[in-house]
Amino acid sequence: MELVDICFNFTSSAFRDDESGVIRRANKAGVKQFIITGSNAQDSEHALQLSQQYEGMFSTAGVHPHLAKDWTDETLQQLHNLATHTQVVAIGEAGLDYNRNYSNHSAQMHALEAQLELAAKLGMPVFLHQRDAHNDFANVLKKYREKLVNVVVHCFTDSEEALRCYIDLDCHIGITGWICDERRGQHLHKSIPLIPSDRLMIETDSPYLLPRDLPQDSHFSKPKGRRNEPAYLAHILNTVAKIRSSSAEIIAQETTQTAREFFSIP
Repeated sequence: MELVDICFNFTSSAFRDDESGVIRRANKAGVKQFIITGSNAQDSEHALQLSQQYEGMFSTAGVHPHLAKDWTDETLQQLHNLATHTQVVAIGEAGLDYNRNYSNHSAQMHALEAQLELAAKLGMPVFLHQRDAHNDFANVLKKYREKLVNVVVHCFTDSEEALRCYIDLDCHIGITGWICDERRGQHLHKSIPLIPSDRLMIETDSPYLLPRDLPQDSHFSKPKGRRNEPAYLAHILNTVAKIRSSSAEIIAQETTQTAREFFSIP
């Protein structure tokens, strides 16, 4: 099986001491391609550098809603310049996050709309984040959707109603190890079968969201710390397959093909 991790926060300092080891373990677990996520202009530059350094790596260029307060006109030009590189395959991570409100709502909205306009202008996919902001997020999507080529709502954790809305808007859906958390992810087990096979992708969002149900003594044994890494994508795959009453091989084939087509990667 060959897997694509569509959200790998490889720029995180958590990976600096063992970059090659992380990639080696991922490859051994079947993860052959990675989308490194950019969270602001500087981070997106770092993501591009890493994607150029390692085989199978691609990156995004964008500003996360947490960092929207730092948006300037210069930011837009920086993202535009980054997007000209062949390794940059999407604009984002952009979106709205009303859970923590590290940036105020107006700043988040401004940064999101600017990035959607940039993606529409360049004809590039958008990599989106939404948490506790569905109504505003959906309204913005409805405004821009016809102008955009491909849209993925990554790390989906919301309600069935929100999921149906995004599917109706022809969005792709990214599923993480959140579904492996018995405390807060069980509601997704009813929603995941509703995602069309050509709209479903999988991701680790590492180093965050380590699957809580990793067994202690197996190929996917829990790490000593709480750091998640792409090697655990195979565990998420198996969980998705079980929820969808399918085989891991079929889900792997479908999600990998979908990811490659979405991001236009070989």
